[in-house]
Amino acid sequence: MAKNYVNNKDLYEAMCKYHASVKKFEAGELNSKPIIPNYVGEAIMLICSRLAYKYNFINYTFKDEMVSDGIENCIMAINSFNPEKSNNPFAYFTQIAYNAFVRRILKEKKQTYIKHKNFEYMFCLDEMDSIFHDGHTVQQNVNEYSQDIISSFEEKKLIKSAQKKKKKIGLEIFEENDEK
Repeated sequence: MAKNYVNNKDLYEAMCKYHASVKKFEAGELNSKPIIPNYVGEAIMLICSRLAYKYNFINYTFKDEMVSDGIENCIMAINSFNPEKSNNPFAYFTQIAYNAFVRRILKEKKQTYIKHKNFEYMFCLDEMDSIFHDGHTVQQNVNEYSQDIISSFEEKKLIKSAQKKKKKIGLEIFEENDEK
């Protein structure tokens, strides 16, 4: 694969032309809102699909969803790119796609946690049912993989809440010192 699969100068020129036509539309000079140029759309698709092959995204089973989220977020943010402030739309779209990928990974991890937690809950219900109806317990195998997923997710959640509390406590101390 070629190293420079998207030419940043061409992408910048296409973005400048697109933003100029959007400004004309907003000024009332054009009757219809301009469509995104094909080159920009192709560049966004290439950026997102190539980013999915980066080492930190390569082994996920939901890679197609990550790419779709990246494309969607880039299209939504296309009007936010300001050619007067930056001349690097490649980096702009790459960062948007990267953030979309990370958000998708976090969503999928949360869904995996919910599935495994529900799986664990079902085991508890089956065990309680056997106690009440049969009068004896059935020792069921607890899935270690599920336990690892649940415990790591809950630990991370506890750490985040502790960090938020710490920040809040720090702000309260700062405010108290400010009042004195």
